[in-house]
This record gives sequence, C-alpha cells and structure tokens, in this order.
Amino acid sequence: MNRTLLLLIASLFILFPTTTKAQVGITGVPFLQIEADSRGAGMGNTGVALADNAAALFWNPAGLAYQKDNQASFTHSNWLANFGVNDLFYDYLVVKQYIEGIGTVGGHITFLNLGEQLNTTEGGEEGARFNSYEFAIGLSYGTEVSKNLALGGGARLIYSSLASGIQVGGQKINPGSSVGIDISALYKSDPFDFGSSDAIASFGVNLSNLGPGIQYSDNAQKDPLPTVLRFGPAINFGLDEDRINELTVAVDITKIMARQEAIVTEDDTTFRAVAPLKALIESWGTYRPFDPNTGTRTSVSLMEQFMIGAGLEYWYDRKFAIRGGYYYESPDNGDREFITFGAGLRYNQFGVDFSYIKTLESQSPLANTLRFSILLNY
Repeated sequence: MNRTLLLLIASLFILFPTTTKAQVGITGVPFLQIEADSRGAGMGNTGVALADNAAALFWNPAGLAYQKDNQASFTHSNWLANFGVNDLFYDYLVVKQYIEGIGTVGGHITFLNLGEQLNTTEGGEEGARFNSYEFAIGLSYGTEVSKNLALGGGARLIYSSLASGIQVGGQKINPGSSVGIDISALYKSDPFDFGSSDAIASFGVNLSNLGPGIQYSDNAQKDPLPTVLRFGPAINFGLDEDRINELTVAVDITKIMARQEAIVTEDDTTFRAVAPLKALIESWGTYRPFDPNTGTRTSVSLMEQFMIGAGLEYWYDRKFAIRGGYYYESPDNGDREFITFGAGLRYNQFGVDFSYIKTLESQSPLANTLRFSILLNY
C-alpha cells in the first residue's frame, strides 16, 4: 500500500491504536479531539471542570467567564512518535483577552501536519508530491449567569487537506471543510471548609464540534465531525492554612456523539454522517459499528461508550506543579489505556508545562507522546 493511502488511514485513526473497534471510521478530522494543553494532558486528559486558563477554549469555554486576565499559550507535540515519522506534529495556539464591560473572549488555531507524501500508483510508478495537513480556527466566549454558574460557547472553521487532487478508487480527493460549535456550562461552589483549609468544588459539561459532516470525494460519503460530550467534577483544596500547598482532583467522562449510516446500492455500500441533532439522540443506545476487517458488526453497549480520565495536580506556592493521571477506554470502544505524568513552572508572567504518556497496551501509536506548552500572561 502506498504512503498516500497510509496517511489517509492514519488521519482517520490518528487517535486510536490499531486494535480499535467501535471508534474506527466513525468520524473525520479526529485531530479536533487531541488534548490542547500539556496541563490537562498530564492529568489524564481532564479539564472540563477546571477551565481556568486559556485552554478553556478546548476543555470548557464557559470557564472564560471567571477569567479576568489576558493570556497566550502555545502547545507543541511531535505526534505519533512511535510511527517513526518525523514530519507529523501538532500545534495549538490560543489567546484570551478580557474586555471591560463585555467579558473574556478567546481565539485559537489548531494545526496538525501530516507531512509530505509521494503519490504512488498501484503499478509502483511515482507521481507528484503533496502535503497533508488539517487545521481549525475559532472563537469562544463565556458569561456568568450567577456567581456560581457560567455558560459558554464557541465556533470554529475546519479545513482538512489529506490528498488534494489525488485519485483513489476512481474518486478525486478534495479538501474537506466544515463548521463546528461548542455549548458548555460550568458550576463553581462557594468556598467551604475542608480539613485545615478551604476548598472549591466544580462541575463542567461541554458539547464540542457539533456541526455538519465533512466530505472529501464526489460520492455521497460524508464523515461526521468528532462531536464529543465531556462532563465531570473537580475539587481544589489547600493542604495547609496558607494554601502554600494545594491539590486538585479532577475526573472527565467523555463520549462520542456521532453516528454513521450505510447507503446500500446495487454497486456499492457507502457511509454518510447522521444529521448532528439526530445523532445526539441515537448516541444514547447500543452501537453496532461495521468492522471493515471482518465484514461484521459488533455490539457496543452504552456504558462501554464512555471514556474516563482522572487526574491529580499538586502546586507548591503556585510556582511549581506535579501532575499525574489515568485514562481508560473499553476494549470495544477505542481500547486506549495509559497513565500520564506532567509538571509545570510559573515565574512572574511566564509559564511552561509538559506532559508524557505511558501506554499500558503494547505497540500503541500514542506511546511516549510528549507535549510542551508555554504561557504568557500580559
């Protein structure tokens, strides 16, 4: 198989190991699911109930409502390093700005580079070279409904150029584009006594990337966006009266809210995205995905469709942080399982974070993934 087709496959399965079952082929542009900052990634992919920095645009835009400062952040990762391909990388740039009388707004650019490819025919003849990449650009905003509850939302333009102009299976591959929106909420409790200090509990929910499917070819096939429901709690408390030592515990539960339906004709069977609102309803039941390897369908129960991340974060004097976490998916629904580690430093208006993934399954493409983030408060 030539490298063009390999990259097309990798772009669809980019988040999932080769043993994936239910997740394979459900959505296009899965780069939108890549965790956008090293802090959340180091805490087991959690952040929906935290959302207290610029990365709230990814985790929960409602968190912008409680932020009254300005910040820029940039995250970089050499993606899928275990594949041994050096030209795959992920970048995320986000800026938030507080505007008096309006609130805090934020903008982001997400970019996934899939490298330069050489088009090779079935007969082994070399063709033209081309670049494969995907990106999204968007804006988000959060507003306080009360001192304890905030609502937020966002919208992004999505563009995916995997193999533009190349013929695959008699179909010309075109760039795909779409629009996705986010709808979110964040609840924060009043401070309450917790041991020798006080604590704040929070709960967040975010429905992200809700929008029409994305299409690459001239046929009827259209892949749904990676619409994700993310929700969960968090608690932050001091380990001493002066809060020199702080601990945060967070849990995120996520679920893919996208579905495909088969279009059967006399000549072929293709798949297209179920309408977004219809998919939100159909997602709350047993899913029977088609396995292209065996030509059969398996049943994935509702509970197996939930993915769980849990994380801890320890701060010393708000200057140095150590993080850890755990992430789990059912073997029939992605089969990712790994532990994460991370650390962070803050000095005046500057900050840096990093995270590391240690996979628990063998030969996972996510093994040894490193992310680095830099932050600037201005």
